[in-house]
Amino acid sequence: MQTFFVEIKCRLGQTYGVASALADREIASEIYSTAGHYDVLAKFHVEDGVDIGHFVAQNVQTIPDIQDTRTIITFKAF
Repeated sequence: MQTFFVEIKCRLGQTYGVASALADREIASEIYSTAGHYDVLAKFHVEDGVDIGHFVAQNVQTIPDIQDTRTIITFKAF
């Protein structure tokens, strides 16, 4: 199992719509609104061997009103 996070920058005024669309897809284990450079932080778990770049491009970046994303790949939980 691979765990990673995606920080999502939304178009102005669209944070809640983007978060709702992401929740509707039922692909993130956790979704948070955040302050700072990005508006939403989402946590994902995918099976080993899944290409994270393709997963994000096909399942996250296709949500309307997403302006930018930043993916954080994790190695070990403590």
